[in-house]
Amino acid sequence: MNLTDYVKRVSLEDFGWEFRHQAYWNKRLRTTGGRFFPKDGHLDFNPKIYETFGLETFRKIVRHELAHYHLYYQGKDYRHGDRDFKDLLKRVDGLRYAPSLSDSQTFLIYECLSCGALIRRRRRVNLQKYRCGRCMGKLRLSENA
Repeated sequence: MNLTDYVKRVSLEDFGWEFRHQAYWNKRLRTTGGRFFPKDGHLDFNPKIYETFGLETFRKIVRHELAHYHLYYQGKDYRHGDRDFKDLLKRVDGLRYAPSLSDSQTFLIYECLSCGALIRRRRRVNLQKYRCGRCMGKLRLSENA
């Protein structure tokens, strides 16, 4: 799917206004479905939203970003809390919030071999370099991580 052409089509069909900039996939987006950049007018979209939730949900996210886009270029209030934005989003049936991609945060659990302390980390720890903060004992990756 050519993303820019798809966004242009959604803009004309759902808003009746033309989209004149570019749309890009951005794999680095984690907690958001898309972003509007007022500086140059382009839109970024999270490909994981499309892959996980399908075209119907993705189209509603495109509408959300296009609402920011069109209101900005019309000189109206385009931010999330603004009345113009909320009204336009309701009119075109856009999503107010992106659906959550993950239910919970994943943690690695390290166990101290000396004192038995459990340490939760999101990132891996170099076990040759780091030690327990309580007793300076060696760490190991816990089995129930």
